[in-house]
Amino acid sequence: MLNYIDSINLIRYVIVWRVNSSLVFLPKYLSLEISNILGEIIAKRLPTKDAIRWKKALGILDNEERKSDWEKTKKSHQTSWPIDAIILNYPEKRTYGRDELIIWELKLFGESADHELFLEIILPAMEEAGYTSDSRWKRSNHIWGHFDIHSVYVAKGNNLEPLVTNGILNLQYRANPNQWFEGLDFGAGLEHKFEQPTHLKWIMPFDLKEFYHNESKGKKKKKGKNEIPNLKIILEAFEHRIKSLIPGISDLIVAQEALEQSDNTSIIHKNILKSKDWSGFLTGTQLFSGIPSVCIPYLELASIIHIGNQTHFGCGTYALIRSTKELK
Repeated sequence: MLNYIDSINLIRYVIVWRVNSSLVFLPKYLSLEISNILGEIIAKRLPTKDAIRWKKALGILDNEERKSDWEKTKKSHQTSWPIDAIILNYPEKRTYGRDELIIWELKLFGESADHELFLEIILPAMEEAGYTSDSRWKRSNHIWGHFDIHSVYVAKGNNLEPLVTNGILNLQYRANPNQWFEGLDFGAGLEHKFEQPTHLKWIMPFDLKEFYHNESKGKKKKKGKNEIPNLKIILEAFEHRIKSLIPGISDLIVAQEALEQSDNTSIIHKNILKSKDWSGFLTGTQLFSGIPSVCIPYLELASIIHIGNQTHFGCGTYALIRSTKELK
């Protein structure tokens, strides 16, 4: 069914920072700050020719210092990296003490799924962010300048292989852009698990507005109508995302059977709200009457590659949860 899986180049790094200060507070928009601060450090460290590409993507003008106005940044969500990358911070607490661990994930796609790129450019920038003395970032009780890189793992299927252990880098380890799906079955053996009422819990805010269909042209819509994505909309967003990752792909992305069955799957309960933190984005959970087995592989892959807008900042990923007892 997913006969294009080996055409998706992806390296997934799970990164663990250890706080080395008595007390730090994580920013409200951690993925945005990771993107902006690491991006600026990378641009500063690169040769001029390569730095231009990063500065342009980050919106940094020559001879002009970027202001530490993260509120302005989070409202626009426009800056990103000039490489295909996703920064996913795991929503947890925001206050950390000495030796506590902060975990987040970096996903590199396409030509950017390059282990040397991570080792030579991203990892050194991360190290600098941990000890930086730049007054724009290192402030009292902020994470920047107050952490060490404790561990880094690389996903190989459902397993995590160590790249950095207790701060020591394994230079012999080589990640390849296809190991992420080794051993993953994408729904095999789970056909009946989701055919009963199933929650879809959005881990990060999402924006799928461009995939909503106006089936009643000329009619006035009720406020909020079509904001809740059904399974078909999610699958169409997945198809769009796959096509962006594999330019020129001509294979059938989502089987017609999956689209037809998803269109007949009803939402029996929803708790979807507008995100307080991401303007124009939604968040929450949906309870489906049941998810057809033919849809499961696509939905599982979509949760890994993210769908919709602002995937760079981790948006557009979710978890499928069968039992309401598992929902927290």
